[in-house]
Amino acid sequence: MVHSKIISEAKQNFGASFNIVSKAKELRKNMTEHEKILWGHLRKRQLKGMHFRRQHPYGIYILDFYCFQTQLVIELDGLIHMRKRQYDKERTKYLESSGLMVLRFTNEDVDKRLEWVLKEIEHYLDKLRSSHPSPLGEG
Repeated sequence: MVHSKIISEAKQNFGASFNIVSKAKELRKNMTEHEKILWGHLRKRQLKGMHFRRQHPYGIYILDFYCFQTQLVIELDGLIHMRKRQYDKERTKYLESSGLMVLRFTNEDVDKRLEWVLKEIEHYLDKLRSSHPSPLGEG
């Protein structure tokens, strides 16, 4: 049982190092206000019955929100991302080359257009669910 748990965790973390996993745990404890708002709508399968993880380790990256069933990544970009556009572009390119779909929203979107953000996520969940049937009901 312990062996299968280790394999399962390794698969879910996609090769993330111990440092990345530790950093993700720390980020979960210190979410931004905008992440907390969006998480309030994603947690407990509230959106289309899909299970999301927050601050999920993925290789050398930490994904703000991740739905394993549909391979959907949701990233919230605050002011710091204005200075990191090239980094974000390369990161997104890498994640998409790994078969993930990346949606990016700004903190301002969450503040001023939360309903639109949620509708966009729902749209992509519907689209991706049909192309990524969940194996054995995993989530």
